[in-house]
Amino acid sequence: MASEQRLGDRLGYSAAELSRINRAALKMLADLRDDAGLETLLLSGSLGPRGDGYVAGDVVDPDVAAAYHAPQIEAFAEGGADLVSVFTLTGTGEAIGIVRAARSAALPVSVSFTVEQDGRLPDGTPLAAAIAEVNAEGGPDYFMVNCAHPTHIAHALADPGSWRSRIVGLRANASPASHAELDTATELDEGDPVELATAQDALRRYLPNLA
Repeated sequence: MASEQRLGDRLGYSAAELSRINRAALKMLADLRDDAGLETLLLSGSLGPRGDGYVAGDVVDPDVAAAYHAPQIEAFAEGGADLVSVFTLTGTGEAIGIVRAARSAALPVSVSFTVEQDGRLPDGTPLAAAIAEVNAEGGPDYFMVNCAHPTHIAHALADPGSWRSRIVGLRANASPASHAELDTATELDEGDPVELATAQDALRRYLPNLA
């Protein structure tokens, strides 16, 4: 909690003001949804990792992660979010903590990991093992994988099992470069659209619940 307040202080916002901004952002989205007549559109409160989404840092204690993310998740709940979505996680501890905080706020939650070129999380955990570990602690409503090229995700899906049915969505990188290469790139790598589409389509046979 103290770390979160210090980050808010750096931006000139108190904890109460950060909560207000999160609620205001959701109200803006709700107003846009209502004006467009899209009543079935779900509003997701989106989270990122506490650290670098491309670099695995220290092992994260789930209770610490739950306490860190809880204020924002609670603001999502107060603002009328339909669910919480967290993206680009590099390890399981933070995922478990976020699921706990979302459950405490009575919100559905999705967890999205990122993987390296070998299909493993940046901390070295196989995707299958990461999903199994988070499932064993209650688990989210569903999993996703994001910020990785489909050819990288394919390596992760080579491990067979029912765990793959828990993955509902993919948000791929267009570039096949590694996270380290992307971090130091000086120009945008747009990738090859045909290669991207072909590689993405090839994943469908592994993911029976891909939506």
